[in-house]
Amino acid sequence: MGLPTLEFSDSFLDSPEFRERLRCHEIELERTNRFIKHIIKDGNMLISAFRGLSHAAERFSQSLQDFQFECIGDAETDDEINIAQSLKEFSQLLNNMEEERSRLIQNADDLLISPLEKFRIEQIGAVKEGKKQFDKETEKYYSLLEKHLSLSSRKKDSSLQEADSQVSREQQVFYDASLQYIFKIQEVQERKKFEFVEPLLAFLQGLFTFYHEGYELAQEFGPYKQQLQYNLQNTRNNFESTRVEVERLMKRIRSSDPDIRVPGPFTMEGYLYIQEKRALGSAWTKHYCTFEKVSKMFTMRSSAESKQNSVVNSGPEVFRLRSCIRRKTDSIDKRFCFDIEVVERHGIITLQALSESNRRLWLEAMDGKEPIYTLPALLSKKEETFLNETGFRFVKRCIELVEMRGMSTLGLYRIGGVSSKVQRLMTMVFASKAPASLHLDPDVWDNKTITSGLKNYLRCLADPLMTYRLHNDFILAAKSDDPVYRVRAVHALVYKLPDRNKDMLNILTKHLLAVSGHSATNLMTVSNLGVIFGPTLMRSQEETVAAMMNIKFQNIVVEIIIENCQKIFGEPPDPSVPLPQPHRTVPRRSKAICLSSGNRKSRLLYRPTLCLADNDSDTFSSSSSSTPTGSQESLSSHSSEQTPCSPLTPLHSSSPLCSPSPIPSYLSRREDRTPTVSTSPPSRTHLSEKPLLLHLL
Repeated sequence: MGLPTLEFSDSFLDSPEFRERLRCHEIELERTNRFIKHIIKDGNMLISAFRGLSHAAERFSQSLQDFQFECIGDAETDDEINIAQSLKEFSQLLNNMEEERSRLIQNADDLLISPLEKFRIEQIGAVKEGKKQFDKETEKYYSLLEKHLSLSSRKKDSSLQEADSQVSREQQVFYDASLQYIFKIQEVQERKKFEFVEPLLAFLQGLFTFYHEGYELAQEFGPYKQQLQYNLQNTRNNFESTRVEVERLMKRIRSSDPDIRVPGPFTMEGYLYIQEKRALGSAWTKHYCTFEKVSKMFTMRSSAESKQNSVVNSGPEVFRLRSCIRRKTDSIDKRFCFDIEVVERHGIITLQALSESNRRLWLEAMDGKEPIYTLPALLSKKEETFLNETGFRFVKRCIELVEMRGMSTLGLYRIGGVSSKVQRLMTMVFASKAPASLHLDPDVWDNKTITSGLKNYLRCLADPLMTYRLHNDFILAAKSDDPVYRVRAVHALVYKLPDRNKDMLNILTKHLLAVSGHSATNLMTVSNLGVIFGPTLMRSQEETVAAMMNIKFQNIVVEIIIENCQKIFGEPPDPSVPLPQPHRTVPRRSKAICLSSGNRKSRLLYRPTLCLADNDSDTFSSSSSSTPTGSQESLSSHSSEQTPCSPLTPLHSSSPLCSPSPIPSYLSRREDRTPTVSTSPPSRTHLSEKPLLLHLL
């Protein structure tokens, strides 16, 4: 199984399960850090010691063979499977090349050592700093809380209010440190999928130049390298879109009241202090408690910090609640107390909550009063739109204008329009006093405004176009190991949509298929359109980190529908297709692309190129390298199959997105042997990320 997701809302409870999940991520990140140091050390040995090259290369190869990627979530996309398998393929390639080694490796430091060291220092180092801050604030907050809860209720109100205010401030600082740490550690876990593999990929490209006897192996590496770049670029795109949504969720969680309960398996849960009567006085010990309202089951589990006679009492105690009464302030020296009676014990159990609002929530949960279980900040929505006649007219008119002006515009549907103009368009069309006849003047509304308005309408539907009801079924279909079943299952699920939803989806996907047909000029391949329209057409009803991690599968569903548009909407589904079942417990690791089984074809030398991203896009998108040029297939269908070693369409020399860098001096000696022809389209990255990718020419 992969790493568990870390929910931002769990940081408010700070439960032992949350700490254990966080520890899993820390262990995995430390393992990655050690592995990167291992790679850097082995790479330096490879560069500096020609006579020890064989020994260093074997260790380097073995390190790659032994490492396993652990992804967040219970399933992996085909791209992630290929990325995880890539290290083993690199290892096999190094073993084959070592048999024919003849020349010294040069100029490998910039390709391998520096990017990995930068990732380790900047990304993993930032997580370590976040952990230090998180541990510091944890100790500070709980220490202050212990002192605060021990205050006598007989103190002056001004002193108590000042103490309450201080605890509230420290609590907020602790929550902020916790949220930032959770966000950063999951971000680095996702980043390593591409920022870790790309330097290795670039290093291998440079290595071929200095192995004349290994030239035949370099020919095999070409198509695999391109396929892996597609996987990396798709994974990067999915990461960018997911990261934006997760960051928004984190901000909404941060701005919400930490005492408000989020939906979960228990009606109420959190830390309580239990009064334990002793022979001489009494003691208060911290327990993690849960309460389930329907069964009235109350569970207490001693905190790991609570020790008696140096033995941690970790066994949970389960009781059936009989009654719950708030403790009078003047009847006990502690604040925020309440009493419960349980069936299994005689007498009362006195509990102390962490605050007055926390006690109120416990009392409401236990005495049957209606509690507040949802986060208002999470449920706030922008103005909703509806799937009515006005919406159909608007979508058809937008598509008509886009197709009339031509679909060769660079970044169509990716580059957004001016927000004020888009809002004015939406108000004009969907206002209550809007005229029944819809007229959009092409001279007034430019393409960016029209495409942004179309996406905004679909994004704001009260129920997403592919419905909340079928959301999980579509996700399960995309997670299937069998690419053929994915298409058949999505086909069947589309016909379960309401008629109006299916009609709108038909109109939209036919248009998107036409847009992808111009991908050679607009760069909007099926894969790129999936990244843009996946979160627009599909939304999870709950906003959690786990749901955000499924955005990549939403993109795959949209890719499948676009690719198979004519079949899905032109033919009825196969009635014998079984509906998707809940996902397996074992992650899928099948049908990864393999370099070792590829056919040998002649390949030309490569030239490093510097590729930069477009700065003004509203949604991150890959370049034309997301799918083979001239093809409407996306990685949702062909990335899990063996890629044939077919000739590739050369990149046009006048492409504005990528400019070749000067030829390195170590390539100029062989430049006269073979003419350089582009065999791989460029890949763009965001300017804030690593902009340097090497491409085979």
